[in-house]
Amino acid sequence: MADLPGYMRACLHTGKLAALAILVSGGIVLQILACALYNNWWPMLTIIMYVLLPMPLLFFVGSDSSVLSESDNGWVNATKFLTGASAIGSIAIPAILKHAGVIGWGAMAMELASFFVFVLAIMCYIRTSDEDSYSAI
Repeated sequence: MADLPGYMRACLHTGKLAALAILVSGGIVLQILACALYNNWWPMLTIIMYVLLPMPLLFFVGSDSSVLSESDNGWVNATKFLTGASAIGSIAIPAILKHAGVIGWGAMAMELASFFVFVLAIMCYIRTSDEDSYSAI
C-alpha cells in the first residue's frame, strides 16, 4: 500500500472509517430495535455496561503501554480484569433478563447481536489503528 498515491490512501482510510461508523450505527439500531419491537425497554440496561466498558482503559492505562501485550504491571492487569468484567456484564444482562422472564427470546437475540456488532467494530478499530500507515495521514 506504500506505492499508492496519497489521494488513494486517503480514500481507502476514509472507507475504513465509514465502515466503522456503519458497524457502530448498526449496533445502535439493533439495540433500539430489541426494545422497540417488543415494547419493552428493559434491555437498554446494557447501555450502562457499554458506557462502563472503556472506563478502565481510559483511567488506568497510559498511552505508552499496550493492553494487548503481556505485562507485569498491576494497573494494566486490573484494567484487563475490569474491562473483561464489563464485557461479561454486557452479555449477562440480557441473559438474566430473559431468565427472569422480563424479555423474550427475540429481544435477547437482538441484544446479543448488538453486542457482537460492537465487538466487531472495536476489533476493526484496533486493527486499523495498529497500522503504521493509517496514522501517517
